[in-house]
Order: sequence, then C-alpha cells, then structure tokens
Amino acid sequence: MQYPDLSVDSDARPAGRIQRANSLAGDVYEAIFAQLMSLRIAPGSRITVDNLVREFNVSHTPIREALGRLEGEGLVLKTHLIGYRAAPQITRRRFDELYELRLLLEPAAAAKATAALDEARLAILREAAGVMARRVGKDERLRYSNFARQDAIFHDKIMEFAQNELIRETLSHQHTHFHIFRLMYHSRVTEEALDEHEAILAAFTAGDPRAAEKAMRVHLENSRDRLLPAFE
Repeated sequence: MQYPDLSVDSDARPAGRIQRANSLAGDVYEAIFAQLMSLRIAPGSRITVDNLVREFNVSHTPIREALGRLEGEGLVLKTHLIGYRAAPQITRRRFDELYELRLLLEPAAAAKATAALDEARLAILREAAGVMARRVGKDERLRYSNFARQDAIFHDKIMEFAQNELIRETLSHQHTHFHIFRLMYHSRVTEEALDEHEAILAAFTAGDPRAAEKAMRVHLENSRDRLLPAFE
C-alpha cells in the first residue's frame, strides 16, 4: 500500500472551506479524513454529499473522488441506492485480534529491520515517526489526523526495511492505524505514542535489535492499553 506524503501544514487549511490547490480532490480528502479521525464525523453516521458540497464550497466531483479513496481505505462504506456512511468502529474482538497480530509480527520485524538500516533509511524513519514536528500547528484535530497517517507510515516503513513483503501487505490491508485512532480523540494518544517512537528510533540508531524489539513491544502494548477505555 502506498501512503501519501507526510508534509502537511497544519495551519494552512481552515476547518470549513477548502482552499483550491493543485489537487482539489486531495484537499477534500484531507479535510474529510481529519473529520473522520477526530470523530467530528461519527462512526456509522451517514455522509451526505450535498452537505459536504455546501460545507467545502466545491463541486460533487472532488467530494466523490475523496469518498472513493476513503472507501478504499476502509473508512467509508457505500451502499447502492443509499449512499455513503462512515465505517462503524471496530469491535472489541477485532481490536484484540489486531493487537495480537501486531504483537506477533511487529517486534520481530523491528529487530530484523535494525540490521538493514543505514543513514538514509534512518532519516526516513525519523521523519515518518513525527517526533520532529510533534508540536507544529495549532489545529489539534488536524494534528491528530496527521499523526494517524504518520503512525501508519512509520510502522509500514519498518515493515519495508524488515524485507518481508507478505507481512507488510498483511498488516497494511487491515488499515489498522486508521481504525484504532478513530476509537478515541485525545492528545494523550499522540503525545505518549511519540515518546515511544523516540525510544524505537533510539534503538535503531544504536543498532541494537533486542532494544528495538523491546521498544516496539512496549509501544504496541501501551497503544492497546491507551485505547481500551474506548470499549468501557
């Protein structure tokens, strides 16, 4: 799965109308994605194209293109003759299964990736981790949605450098990061995760596969524990 570029100016876009740029559909996608991640569009709720046309002051075409892209990412569902709605939140059982899968695969992959890292790859991981831009921008909801994507890219890049495409594809097809970030909108989710990303990066920089495996395991276990209250 190919993820988009990370470089988003958190202060560049207002919450409502879309600023026309080179890719209007891309801007519309970012705006709807931010609303889904921050729960402004509630899981399971209907998404009316005409309402979005009025809110963003754009035509139907970029709205439908953006919704089609979000459908491909599992965040939006389309029903014939009914229209679009936000995907429902994952169930507790699915949540447990996703973290069981991740804990089986990702710590070992982090250890394996350590041996394949050079300065160029470390630089890619440092950017993807989101640590350097953790306090950029004043829009909390947009920053939250940006981090949801950054987190997905960071973990995907580790899988790429671990050089097992089957595991990488298996994890990316679950759209795990997008679904778990919709469980709860809270700054703690991002701030603590960024601290854990720093610990993983430190292990990578030191070239220590055992430390990388441990840091990844701690990160996943903490992520699971942070989000469990969503089911209470």
